[in-house]
Amino acid sequence: MTDEAYRAVFLRVHPTGKLVLSLTTESDGKESEYAALVAGELGVPALDVKVVAADTDRFGVGHGFNASPSSGTTAAVTSASGKIRDKARLLAGVALDASPESLTWAKGGWAAGDGSDHTQVKTLEDLARYAHGTGALPPGVEGGLDAQTVYRD
Repeated sequence: MTDEAYRAVFLRVHPTGKLVLSLTTESDGKESEYAALVAGELGVPALDVKVVAADTDRFGVGHGFNASPSSGTTAAVTSASGKIRDKARLLAGVALDASPESLTWAKGGWAAGDGSDHTQVKTLEDLARYAHGTGALPPGVEGGLDAQTVYRD
């Protein structure tokens, strides 16, 4: 039997660069704050982040998730956003033919170069499109640009 204390967030970046943040929890009135948090973490406009509370289309029903609002949601959203940024860095390394460790995060994208006009940048939208089939993936990395964090508080 599933422990009913668990909750989850799922963050997907579509090839258009638009994002959907799915929550197992019911609405707590903080959806705009969650959208702003994702936007700040990933350098996108908050209006590009759709938040879906109690997303049974994503998580289904009857799996034992605790749907009551949670104080841990903010940390889970931050975690999922970090996972997206980390995967985007790996993808940018391949796309830019650079070591992922050499890339810098700025304004919603990963950059390779010296900061001059010749600096190459891959935005989150570029990398989402890349992850959905327009580019070669690094070894062991699956397609798509999404992340999930399961938590309990």
